[in-house]
Amino acid sequence: MNPSLPLVSTEERRHRLGRRHRLAPSARAATVAQAADSVVALHATDAATVFLSARARLGEGGPSAIEEALYEDVSLVRLLSMRNTLFAVSAELAPYVDSSTARAIAAKERRTLLKHLDEDGQGLDAGWLAAAETAALDALDAHGPTTGSQLSAAVPALRQKITIGRGKKYETQTGVATRVIRLLAADGRIRRDRPRGSWTSSQYRWVHTAPWPAVPAAEARAEIARRWLHAYGPATEADLKWWTGWTTLTDVRKALAAVGPDQVRLDDGSTALVGPGDTGPEPAPEPWAALLPGLDPTAMGWADREFHLDPAHRPALFDYAGNIGPTVWWNGEIVGGWAQRPDGEIVWRLPACPGAAAEEAIAAEAARLASWVGDARITPRFRTPLERELVA
Repeated sequence: MNPSLPLVSTEERRHRLGRRHRLAPSARAATVAQAADSVVALHATDAATVFLSARARLGEGGPSAIEEALYEDVSLVRLLSMRNTLFAVSAELAPYVDSSTARAIAAKERRTLLKHLDEDGQGLDAGWLAAAETAALDALDAHGPTTGSQLSAAVPALRQKITIGRGKKYETQTGVATRVIRLLAADGRIRRDRPRGSWTSSQYRWVHTAPWPAVPAAEARAEIARRWLHAYGPATEADLKWWTGWTTLTDVRKALAAVGPDQVRLDDGSTALVGPGDTGPEPAPEPWAALLPGLDPTAMGWADREFHLDPAHRPALFDYAGNIGPTVWWNGEIVGGWAQRPDGEIVWRLPACPGAAAEEAIAAEAARLASWVGDARITPRFRTPLERELVA
């Protein structure tokens, strides 16, 4: 430890969450894109998470405001990107996410599908795949927003079946439609449009769109690192590598070098990185409570989260695969978990009592969430022990 380095205390790190992640009421965003940019990207594997994460950071606006951002003005877009996972990012940031991360994933997806086509032995190859993709895009141009099943009905090539692992114990026959659609989406040639059903549904329609403008990969990675450090610093290069899913530490170090971060001390004596000049004290926001959905970015920004999460709470709040569930926050610290019962009631549990002021603020935030959700029912895709107990 270098005692001459500026100290960023645990308390200040929590202040940053309230202000920079727009969770304190005075810091809430005016637009959905601002809400997403405040945490770089919103996790989007679970359709409801995008809406609930944006809601927690917006000053006003219901689900329709987020639907407008996703499907009308397209100021928020879903991309297969960090950690090979679906995220929603602002249209301004999308080209950087695409070049820094999504391009490599798309290339790997294409190699994998072509390998499976070759091993299937029916003579399907890159030429066949290109023709199938063109036919799918033509169908979208002709019919407009279309579900995957509708697209398969319109394009005979998408009804093709192949065998994976022929002759092996795990041999299975599968259709190509989902894989071709996933590849087109990864390449940025189609995007998810309004789903069938409500905003909680993942049965998306698809529309033809233009790929994102090319940005040099090194420039794109530096921009992602710069924004991430502002939102999540103090943090380490290991945190950034985990969060982005970039495969080599060299890419992480080059991106950080391009940003030129400063080093700071933490309360435990370790060191971490912040953006250039971002070492000063963080003013405390007003007291705040938040009910965040499973996989919310504020809970998922670091490989090491002990500054905002007591390790004793982990077994109740995480599923078996390490996915965090719905969480209750008080002034930058996870103090419990919440769930929605079948009758719509929002319920929560606080393992350790954070005080009367916290409980009053949490109850008010739960009421705000219940009013916002209305008749919708939320069941997290990744269910945790505490969420299941609360629902039961």
